[in-house]
Amino acid sequence: MNFSWNIESLFVKKTEGEFSDVVVNANWKCSAVDGDYSASTCGCVEFAPPSGSLTPYPDLTEQQVLGWCYAAGVDKDSAEAAVAQQIEQQKNPPIITPPLPWPTGGIDASTLTAPPKPVVVESPAPVIEAPVE
Repeated sequence: MNFSWNIESLFVKKTEGEFSDVVVNANWKCSAVDGDYSASTCGCVEFAPPSGSLTPYPDLTEQQVLGWCYAAGVDKDSAEAAVAQQIEQQKNPPIITPPLPWPTGGIDASTLTAPPKPVVVESPAPVIEAPVE
């Protein structure tokens, strides 16, 4: 199974200290295809303000930003394991919806009978005695 990692979008702060066009968040996606089955997981990661040098926004590469995502805590192995598990569950679903074990098509309403009407039993009124003084 081959996994594909992509940056779906970047959030950029126009100015951060002496820097301009600073990437502060990235939306990432990990996906895989196995035959007729496919799955994905995604997330958003926040980056700390830059220190030192800064790659100008137009010069960034997707691989570079993915590296930042991993460094900021995106667990590549866990994400890929989650996608693989989704595909495995598609192949071998833990819960299924089998056909009903009886003929389908509805029930003939003419064969139904109404339930009996409830019997109403009236209770006698409670007797309250006045206190004796």
